[in-house]
Amino acid sequence: MSEHNCDCGCSCGGQHNEEAVEDMTVVLTLDDDEELECVVLTIFEANNREYIALLPIAEEQDSEEDSDVYIYRYTASEGAEPELDNIEDDEEYETAADAFDEWLDLQEFEDMDED
Repeated sequence: MSEHNCDCGCSCGGQHNEEAVEDMTVVLTLDDDEELECVVLTIFEANNREYIALLPIAEEQDSEEDSDVYIYRYTASEGAEPELDNIEDDEEYETAADAFDEWLDLQEFEDMDED
C-alpha cells in the first residue's frame, strides 16, 4: 500500500497510508451555506504544492455514476488545523487535476495487480 508523507498536524507521524486517508472526512460549507460531508480520497503533491481530493459521501455510495470530486489546495502547519483553499488559477487547477488523474490510474493499476 502506498504512503503519503504529510504535515497535516495529525497523529500519523508524518505518514498517511492510503487506508488511513480514506477513513478521514471533511465537512465543506458551499457558497449557498449547504454543508457537504466528504471522504478524503487522497492528499497529493503537484508542482511542489499539496492538494486534497474529496468525494461527497452520498456520491461515494453511488458508484454506478461518475461522481464529482472536489480538489482544493491543502496547507497544514504543525499544531494548526489544516486549511483548504480554492484553486482560482485555471492552469494550477489543470496541474492538480492531472496529478489526481495519475493517482487514479495508479490505484486502478494496483487493483489489477492484486487480482
